[in-house]
Amino acid sequence: MKLATNSFGAPTATPPLLIVHGLFGSGRNWAGMARRLSDQRHVITVDLRNHGDSPWADANSYADLAADLAEVIAPFGEMDVLGHSMGGKAAMLLALGQPAIVNRLIVADIAPTRYTHSHASYIRAMMALPLDTLASRAAADSALAATVHDAGTRAFLMHSLDLRADPPQWRLNLPALLAAMDQIIGWPDSTGVFSGPALFLTGARSPYVTAQHHDKIRSLFPAAQIDALADAGHWLHVEQPAAFETAVRAFLV
Repeated sequence: MKLATNSFGAPTATPPLLIVHGLFGSGRNWAGMARRLSDQRHVITVDLRNHGDSPWADANSYADLAADLAEVIAPFGEMDVLGHSMGGKAAMLLALGQPAIVNRLIVADIAPTRYTHSHASYIRAMMALPLDTLASRAAADSALAATVHDAGTRAFLMHSLDLRADPPQWRLNLPALLAAMDQIIGWPDSTGVFSGPALFLTGARSPYVTAQHHDKIRSLFPAAQIDALADAGHWLHVEQPAAFETAVRAFLV
């Protein structure tokens, strides 16, 4: 599947850095970070399938996502790959299955494991929003607040709401994502090992990667460096952007 991409920096800077967003996100969420890193890098952001401007499909497994990323990388031969959350799982599976095309791997606040929480309630809340009656983003936020109580979460979700479309629409294939939720929170069986340089950058206040995950990470990524950003949760690149940028730059030197 041909994904929508955006490019930052000089194309001659190799290997490029590919940035892969998480669930409900898009490449636009990473544009600021990509633009800053592009002073020395060629940086490419993608919209994963069923997100942003990329095509929709019924299937949304990590094997599908990894195959899509491999198609983006193919013209370049290899890339450094940075993935956050769901995008981090897709990046990990890509590195395990096709290590020759991943030069260095950065995984932001996710582990190769099954989680117990589900984001299905967010999808149902978005699907229930009466888009054709909403006159403004404030009205959408007010309607969504009835079921999504955290203002920061609502703001993030509404990045994917296009009220200028006729009719207004989500830039997310919500039915497909709901159907794939068990796969999204899970982790597929993987037999490969990625022996290349890998950085697992976590939020010190996030529950997504804890000490109990370290052995599994190192069994699949034996060269893994695992670092935590202080005063950061799951959205570490948003909560501590300077520290996140510094860590990424240091790893990619």
